[in-house]
Amino acid sequence: MEQLHIVGGQRLRGQVRISGAKNAVLKLMAASLLVENECIIRNVPLIQDVLTMIEVLRSLGVEITWEDEAVLRIKPTKDLNHVARDELVKEMRASVQVMGPLLTKIGRVKLYQPGGCVIGQRPIDLHLKGFQALGAKVVEEHGYVYAEAKRLKGVDIHLDFPSVGATENIMAAAILAEGTTVIKNAAKEPEIIEEQNFYNRLGARIRGAGTDTIRIEGVPALRPVSVDYTVIPDRIEAGTYILAAAITGGEITLLDVIPEHFEALTSKLRESGVQIEIDGDTLKVTADRRLKSVDVTVLPYPGFPTDLQPQMTAVMSLAEGTSLITENVFGARFRYVDELVRMGANIRVEGRSAVVKGVKRLTGAGVIAPDLRAGAALVLAGLAAEGKTVIEGVHFIDRGYERIEEKLSALGADISRITL
Repeated sequence: MEQLHIVGGQRLRGQVRISGAKNAVLKLMAASLLVENECIIRNVPLIQDVLTMIEVLRSLGVEITWEDEAVLRIKPTKDLNHVARDELVKEMRASVQVMGPLLTKIGRVKLYQPGGCVIGQRPIDLHLKGFQALGAKVVEEHGYVYAEAKRLKGVDIHLDFPSVGATENIMAAAILAEGTTVIKNAAKEPEIIEEQNFYNRLGARIRGAGTDTIRIEGVPALRPVSVDYTVIPDRIEAGTYILAAAITGGEITLLDVIPEHFEALTSKLRESGVQIEIDGDTLKVTADRRLKSVDVTVLPYPGFPTDLQPQMTAVMSLAEGTSLITENVFGARFRYVDELVRMGANIRVEGRSAVVKGVKRLTGAGVIAPDLRAGAALVLAGLAAEGKTVIEGVHFIDRGYERIEEKLSALGADISRITL
C-alpha cells in the first residue's frame, strides 16, 4: 500500500514536460493488433494503464518489448487469441478497445465486461450496437460479451451519444468491411484523429475524424507494413498541471503541449484571472492573485472535459465567489466531494451539479482517492492546503499520471510517496 504525503503552501514554479496521451496510447496499442509486421510507438507514458494494456495484448498473443523507457515495440503473432485474461479486463475499461480490431482481423472476440474507475454508468451498448449494425452476431451472457462475424458490411450508424470508445471500436471494425461505413454523431476527440492517422498508415481509408461524421471505405486487406508512430501529448495531464499552477498561485511553463486541445480549460481560467501565454508547443501559466469563481459545464469535446472536472472543482473551492459545476457525461463523478469537504471546502452536490462556495483556505487531512481524476483533484487540494495531506488510493492516480510526485517535486512541491 502506498500513500502520497503533501505539505501544502508552496507556490509551484518551473518547467514541466508533458507525457504522451494516456487515452491515445492505449487505443493505439489496441489498434496495433491490425499491424501485419511490427509497430513502434513512441512517447509512451510509464503509467499503470499502459502496463495493464501490455498484459492484455500479451494474453492475446502479441509480442511486446520496451525499447527504452518511452518506446514500445509491438509485434502481433499469426495465431492471435480471441479471449483476453479476465482479471486484466476487469482492471481497465480501455481493454474493450481490442474488440473492434480482433473482430476485423480474426472474426471473433470474447471479453469480460470491462472494469475501470467507478464514475457512473459506462455501458458498452453503443459499441455492440455498432458491431451488430455491421453484421456481427453479439451475445452477452454470464458477464461476458462475445462477437463473431465472417464478413462485415458497411452501413450508416448514428450514435445516440458521441461516445469516444464506441466511435473508435466501430471505426476499427469497419476497416475491412464490404462497402462504406458512415459514423454519425461521432466523438471528436484528438485521440480519434490519432487512430485515423494510424490506421491510414496501414492502408485503411478513413476520413472525417475530428468532426461528427466519419467515413470508412472498406478495403480488401491492409498493407503488410511496419509503423513508427509518436503519440500526441496528454491534454488531461497538461490541464492538471495548469490547474496546479492556478491553485497554488504559481508560475509554470508546460513543454510539449498542443494548446488547442484544451482551449475550453484555458478560456475558463483566463475568465477566472489566470494569465496564460502560448508560444507554439509551450504554454506559461501565471496565477498571482486569488481567482474569481466561474461556472463550468462539462460537455463532450471540444467542450470542457469531464476528466478535468474534479481538478477544476478543487481550484474553484478556493476562488472568490460561488461556482456552479455541471457534469453532463458521467453521473457519479462527484464521489470525491466528501474528501474535499473534509479538507474544508464548501461544496454541495445537487443532482448533476455541484455548488462550490469559495473558502479562503483548505487544511490538510487524510483523504482517499475514489478514482483517477478525483485523485488528481485531491493532490491539487493538498498542494494548496495548510498543513499535511495524506492521500490513499494512490494506485488510481498511477493509472494516468507518470511520476506525478517527481514532476511536482521538481516544481517546488513538498510531496513524497510512502510505502507502508
